[in-house]
Amino acid sequence: MSIDDFKSKGRRKMLVDSLRTKGIENEQVLQAINSIPRHLFLDSAFSEFAYKDEAFPIAAGQTISHPYTVAFQTQLLDVQPKEKVLEIGTGSGYQTSVLVALGAEVFTIERQKELFDFSKIILRNIRFVPRYQTYGDGYKGLPTYAPFDKILVTAGAPEIPKELLKQLKIGGIMVIPVGENSQKMMTIIRLDEDNFEMYEFGDFQFVPMLERRDK
Repeated sequence: MSIDDFKSKGRRKMLVDSLRTKGIENEQVLQAINSIPRHLFLDSAFSEFAYKDEAFPIAAGQTISHPYTVAFQTQLLDVQPKEKVLEIGTGSGYQTSVLVALGAEVFTIERQKELFDFSKIILRNIRFVPRYQTYGDGYKGLPTYAPFDKILVTAGAPEIPKELLKQLKIGGIMVIPVGENSQKMMTIIRLDEDNFEMYEFGDFQFVPMLERRDK
Protein backbone atom coordinates (compact mmCIF):
# COMPACT_ATOMS: atom_id res chain seq x y z
CA MET A 1 0.00 0.00 0.00
CA SER A 2 1.48 3.35 -1.01
CA ILE A 3 2.08 5.95 1.64
CA ASP A 4 0.39 9.29 2.05
CA ASP A 5 3.29 11.46 0.92
CA PHE A 6 3.74 15.20 0.46
CA LYS A 7 2.80 14.97 -3.22
CA SER A 8 -0.55 13.36 -2.35
CA LYS A 9 -1.21 15.94 0.37
CA GLY A 10 -0.47 18.76 -2.09
CA ARG A 11 -2.81 17.28 -4.69
CA ARG A 12 -5.48 16.87 -2.03
CA LYS A 13 -5.25 20.54 -1.10
CA MET A 14 -5.68 21.46 -4.77
CA LEU A 15 -8.74 19.20 -4.94
CA VAL A 16 -10.25 20.89 -1.89
CA ASP A 17 -9.60 24.33 -3.42
CA SER A 18 -11.36 23.21 -6.61
CA LEU A 19 -14.36 21.91 -4.63
CA ARG A 20 -14.65 25.34 -3.00
CA THR A 21 -14.83 26.99 -6.42
CA LYS A 22 -17.59 24.52 -7.40
CA GLY A 23 -19.76 25.60 -4.48
CA ILE A 24 -18.87 23.33 -1.56
CA GLU A 25 -19.03 25.70 1.42
CA ASN A 26 -19.06 23.40 4.44
CA GLU A 27 -15.56 23.73 5.90
CA GLN A 28 -15.91 20.56 8.00
CA VAL A 29 -16.66 18.57 4.85
CA LEU A 30 -13.70 20.13 3.04
CA GLN A 31 -11.39 19.41 5.99
CA ALA A 32 -12.59 15.78 6.07
CA ILE A 33 -11.82 15.36 2.36
CA ASN A 34 -8.42 16.99 2.92
CA SER A 35 -7.64 14.43 5.64
CA ILE A 36 -8.35 11.26 3.64
CA PRO A 37 -5.83 9.60 1.26
CA ARG A 38 -8.19 8.92 -1.66
CA HIS A 39 -5.38 7.31 -3.69
CA LEU A 40 -5.39 4.35 -1.28
CA PHE A 41 -9.00 3.55 -2.26
CA LEU A 42 -8.10 3.16 -5.94
CA ASP A 43 -6.20 0.66 -8.02
CA SER A 44 -2.56 1.77 -8.20
CA ALA A 45 -3.02 2.34 -11.96
CA PHE A 46 -5.23 5.33 -11.11
CA SER A 47 -3.31 6.67 -8.10
CA GLU A 48 -1.68 9.48 -10.13
CA PHE A 49 -5.18 10.77 -10.93
CA ALA A 50 -6.78 10.17 -7.52
CA TYR A 51 -7.17 13.86 -6.72
CA LYS A 52 -8.84 14.85 -9.96
CA ASP A 53 -12.58 15.44 -9.60
CA GLU A 54 -13.40 12.24 -11.47
CA ALA A 55 -15.07 8.90 -10.84
CA PHE A 56 -12.97 5.75 -11.28
CA PRO A 57 -13.77 2.05 -11.61
CA ILE A 58 -13.35 -0.11 -8.53
CA ALA A 59 -14.09 -3.80 -7.92
CA ALA A 60 -17.33 -5.60 -8.77
CA GLY A 61 -18.16 -3.29 -11.69
CA GLN A 62 -18.74 -0.35 -9.36
CA THR A 63 -17.21 3.14 -9.23
CA ILE A 64 -15.79 5.49 -6.64
CA SER A 65 -17.80 8.72 -6.96
CA HIS A 66 -16.47 12.10 -8.02
CA PRO A 67 -15.09 13.94 -4.97
CA TYR A 68 -17.60 16.70 -5.77
CA THR A 69 -20.48 14.22 -5.51
CA VAL A 70 -19.16 12.91 -2.18
CA ALA A 71 -18.75 16.46 -0.88
CA PHE A 72 -22.17 17.56 -2.20
CA GLN A 73 -24.05 14.64 -0.66
CA THR A 74 -22.19 15.04 2.63
CA GLN A 75 -22.90 18.77 2.71
CA LEU A 76 -26.62 18.11 2.17
CA LEU A 77 -26.56 15.57 5.00
CA ASP A 78 -25.28 18.23 7.45
CA VAL A 79 -23.50 15.68 9.66
CA GLN A 80 -22.88 16.66 13.29
CA PRO A 81 -20.44 14.90 15.65
CA LYS A 82 -21.86 11.82 17.44
CA GLU A 83 -24.86 11.54 15.12
CA LYS A 84 -25.89 8.03 14.06
CA VAL A 85 -25.51 7.85 10.29
CA LEU A 86 -26.63 4.92 8.16
CA GLU A 87 -24.75 4.62 4.86
CA ILE A 88 -26.25 2.45 2.14
CA GLY A 89 -23.44 1.33 -0.18
CA THR A 90 -20.01 1.26 1.48
CA GLY A 91 -18.31 0.81 -1.89
CA SER A 92 -14.56 1.27 -1.55
CA GLY A 93 -15.11 2.96 1.82
CA TYR A 94 -14.14 6.48 0.70
CA GLN A 95 -17.49 8.11 1.55
CA THR A 96 -17.54 6.10 4.79
CA SER A 97 -14.21 7.58 5.80
CA VAL A 98 -15.51 11.11 5.16
CA LEU A 99 -18.45 10.47 7.50
CA VAL A 100 -16.13 9.00 10.15
CA ALA A 101 -13.81 12.02 9.80
CA LEU A 102 -16.80 14.25 10.58
CA GLY A 103 -17.23 12.49 13.92
CA ALA A 104 -20.36 10.50 13.04
CA GLU A 105 -21.19 7.05 14.40
CA VAL A 106 -21.35 5.34 11.02
CA PHE A 107 -23.34 2.18 10.28
CA THR A 108 -22.64 1.03 6.71
CA ILE A 109 -23.98 -1.73 4.42
CA GLU A 110 -22.47 -3.13 1.21
CA ARG A 111 -24.07 -5.82 -0.98
CA GLN A 112 -20.95 -6.65 -3.06
CA LYS A 113 -18.81 -9.09 -1.06
CA GLU A 114 -15.61 -8.09 -2.86
CA LEU A 115 -16.12 -4.44 -1.92
CA PHE A 116 -17.18 -5.30 1.61
CA ASP A 117 -13.92 -7.21 2.14
CA PHE A 118 -11.78 -4.49 0.53
CA SER A 119 -13.36 -1.59 2.42
CA LYS A 120 -13.09 -3.37 5.76
CA ILE A 121 -9.31 -3.69 5.30
CA ILE A 122 -8.63 -0.19 3.95
CA LEU A 123 -10.73 1.57 6.59
CA ARG A 124 -8.92 -0.30 9.33
CA ASN A 125 -5.52 0.47 7.77
CA ILE A 126 -6.13 4.22 7.57
CA ARG A 127 -7.90 4.25 10.97
CA PHE A 128 -11.25 5.61 9.79
CA VAL A 129 -13.29 2.73 11.21
CA PRO A 130 -17.12 2.89 11.22
CA ARG A 131 -19.12 1.87 14.27
CA TYR A 132 -20.66 -1.08 12.38
CA GLN A 133 -19.97 -2.51 8.93
CA THR A 134 -21.92 -5.32 7.34
CA TYR A 135 -22.53 -7.23 4.12
CA GLY A 136 -26.22 -7.20 3.23
CA ASP A 137 -29.21 -5.70 1.45
CA GLY A 138 -29.27 -1.91 1.63
CA TYR A 139 -33.00 -1.77 0.85
CA LYS A 140 -33.67 -3.29 4.28
CA GLY A 141 -31.39 -0.90 6.16
CA LEU A 142 -30.47 -1.84 9.73
CA PRO A 143 -33.71 -1.86 11.74
CA THR A 144 -31.89 -3.29 14.79
CA TYR A 145 -29.88 -0.07 15.12
CA ALA A 146 -32.61 2.39 14.07
CA PRO A 147 -33.60 5.16 14.33
CA PHE A 148 -30.82 7.09 12.59
CA ASP A 149 -30.18 10.83 12.67
CA LYS A 150 -29.10 10.72 9.04
CA ILE A 151 -29.25 8.23 6.17
CA LEU A 152 -27.02 8.49 3.09
CA VAL A 153 -27.62 6.37 -0.02
CA THR A 154 -24.66 6.20 -2.41
CA ALA A 155 -26.32 4.30 -5.28
CA GLY A 156 -29.20 5.17 -7.59
CA ALA A 157 -32.52 3.94 -6.20
CA PRO A 158 -35.43 3.54 -8.64
CA GLU A 159 -37.69 4.78 -5.83
CA ILE A 160 -37.31 5.80 -2.19
CA PRO A 161 -37.12 2.60 -0.09
CA LYS A 162 -39.95 2.62 2.46
CA GLU A 163 -37.90 0.57 4.94
CA LEU A 164 -35.29 3.31 5.05
CA LEU A 165 -37.90 6.00 5.67
CA LYS A 166 -39.10 4.03 8.69
CA GLN A 167 -35.56 4.00 10.11
CA LEU A 168 -35.10 7.79 9.92
CA LYS A 169 -35.71 9.56 13.22
CA ILE A 170 -38.17 12.46 13.41
CA GLY A 171 -36.23 15.56 12.40
CA GLY A 172 -33.68 13.37 10.60
CA ILE A 173 -32.38 13.82 7.06
CA MET A 174 -31.97 11.29 4.24
CA VAL A 175 -29.93 12.10 1.11
CA ILE A 176 -30.63 9.76 -1.79
CA PRO A 177 -30.25 9.80 -5.61
CA VAL A 178 -33.56 8.66 -7.11
CA GLY A 179 -34.15 7.51 -10.68
CA GLU A 180 -33.46 4.75 -13.19
CA ASN A 181 -30.87 5.85 -15.79
CA SER A 182 -29.95 9.16 -14.22
CA GLN A 183 -30.95 10.35 -10.78
CA LYS A 184 -32.29 13.42 -9.02
CA MET A 185 -30.47 14.12 -5.78
CA MET A 186 -33.15 14.20 -3.07
CA THR A 187 -33.09 15.42 0.49
CA ILE A 188 -35.86 14.02 2.67
CA ILE A 189 -36.62 15.42 6.13
CA ARG A 190 -38.87 13.46 8.48
CA LEU A 191 -41.36 15.89 10.03
CA ASP A 192 -43.29 13.39 12.15
CA GLU A 193 -44.42 9.76 12.17
CA ASP A 194 -46.18 9.99 8.79
CA ASN A 195 -44.99 13.15 7.03
CA PHE A 196 -41.83 13.95 5.09
CA GLU A 197 -40.56 17.05 3.33
CA MET A 198 -38.65 16.48 0.07
CA TYR A 199 -36.27 18.68 -1.91
CA GLU A 200 -34.49 18.13 -5.26
CA PHE A 201 -30.89 19.17 -5.95
CA GLY A 202 -30.10 18.50 -9.60
CA ASP A 203 -29.14 15.56 -11.81
CA PHE A 204 -26.45 12.98 -11.02
CA GLN A 205 -25.31 9.62 -12.36
CA PHE A 206 -24.89 6.69 -9.94
CA VAL A 207 -24.52 2.94 -10.26
CA PRO A 208 -27.86 1.23 -9.50
CA MET A 209 -28.80 0.19 -5.99
CA LEU A 210 -29.03 -3.61 -5.94
CA GLU A 211 -30.58 -6.16 -3.62
CA ARG A 212 -28.63 -9.18 -2.45
CA ARG A 213 -29.03 -12.15 -4.77
CA ASP A 214 -27.53 -14.83 -2.54
CA LYS A 215 -30.68 -15.47 -0.49
